[in-house]
Amino acid sequence: HVQLVESGGGSVRTGGSLRLSCAASAIGDTYNCMGWFRQAPGKEREGVAMIYMIGGSTYYVDSVEGRFTISRDNAKNTVYLEMNSLKSEDTALYYCAAWQGRVYYWGQGTQVTVS
Repeated sequence: HVQLVESGGGSVRTGGSLRLSCAASAIGDTYNCMGWFRQAPGKEREGVAMIYMIGGSTYYVDSVEGRFTISRDNAKNTVYLEMNSLKSEDTALYYCAAWQGRVYYWGQGTQVTVS
C-alpha cells in the first residue's frame, strides 16, 4: 500500500502562485511515477503533470505547460507542484497520485481556487 498526503492548496488571485506538496509512504508496494491530477466541478479528472522518480523526466498537459513545474525529492519521498500565473480555469480539486503500471494510489485531494 502507498499512502499519499497532500498539502498546499488554497485560494489565490488570478496571476498568483501556489505550491502543492505530496508526501508518500509505501508499505509493501512500489511506484515509479508520481503526478498531479485535477477535477473541476462538472468535469472529468485530468492529468496535469507527472514525473518519473528515477531519471526525473516530466510531462505536462498543454494548458499548464510553462506555468506549472513538477519536481521531486526522493530522499523525502515527496513531489511538488509549483503553480505560477494561475488562471480561473485552474480552479479544481487537485489529487496526488503514485503508480506503477496500472496500479494507482491516490491522495485525498487539496482544493485550489483562483479568482
